[in-house]
Amino acid sequence: MPRPLLIAAALVAPLALHAAAPAQQGGARIDRLDPALDVLIAPGTAVERVATGFSFTEGPLWHEGRLWFSDVSGDVLRAMDASGRVEELIPNAGGLANPPAGKSIGPNGLVSDRDGSVLMAQMGARRIVRVGADRRITPVIADYRGKRLNSPNDLVFAADGALWFTDPPFGLYNGMDRDPAKQLPYNAVFRFAGGTLTPVITDLKLPNGIGFSPDGRTLYVTDYGPPGTIYAYKVGRDGALSGRRVLIAFPAGGAGGADGLKVDRRGNVWATGPGGIRVISPAGKVLGQIVLPEVAANLAFAGDGHTLYITGSTSVYRLKTTVAGVLPRYAR
Repeated sequence: MPRPLLIAAALVAPLALHAAAPAQQGGARIDRLDPALDVLIAPGTAVERVATGFSFTEGPLWHEGRLWFSDVSGDVLRAMDASGRVEELIPNAGGLANPPAGKSIGPNGLVSDRDGSVLMAQMGARRIVRVGADRRITPVIADYRGKRLNSPNDLVFAADGALWFTDPPFGLYNGMDRDPAKQLPYNAVFRFAGGTLTPVITDLKLPNGIGFSPDGRTLYVTDYGPPGTIYAYKVGRDGALSGRRVLIAFPAGGAGGADGLKVDRRGNVWATGPGGIRVISPAGKVLGQIVLPEVAANLAFAGDGHTLYITGSTSVYRLKTTVAGVLPRYAR
């Protein structure tokens, strides 16, 4: 039976896993690089550390009133309510029978599907699976033309209902691209529609975060790096891509890489990268940066879109936003 792991913030105790008071005191800050950021994040907004004590958190998804998130090296899928109380949903969530300790073989990206289930990327098992209401796992996509996927990472549904996902080699823990188990000749961005899987981008080194503009006409994909780049593509009929441009090339230096991203309703991109989370205009101007005392891997808008959760290395953080974020197509 699932068990609660963390206690609420009002009951902070010196445990290995605990909820915490606002982390503004612990090194988190918001750097305002352009006055336009004030329209998105109100001056004086605090960054809270809501829960901590994990191995490496990823794949945040607000689902049915709680934040679902992955622990990549801990190999666990968890859910957390707004008070910081955490429940273990699925142990050994990466899908390997005998997972090597400390490797990137756990679950990763999560997205709600139209039937209320959740699709989850399993890095170890190298596939995308469906997590039902009973938490049973059903395989959905595991190979392309008979060759196993590398290690699905992040997922998003387009406006037309097609599923897009990135497939870097991070879960191939014996050397990534050099791992003998690697079967595909590239690290692709895939589109799955009408039962057909298509590699739509095959020339990125380490495709990672993925998202669409509010009107669905622009696709954003991060190439992890180092130091990392976010590319923007025009999206045409049936997912045809054209007009690739660099939205931002991250500067060298700083911990972390170009990882997860989300988009707000004004079209700004919120992206993790070396040194923190950049808030980037559709034209590629950095408006501000959210800096944490640890590496930020991914982020997700929650509730009515005015709450942003950030998954750091060992912790989950939260802040309020004035602008609303774009929620997943089938959010519940």
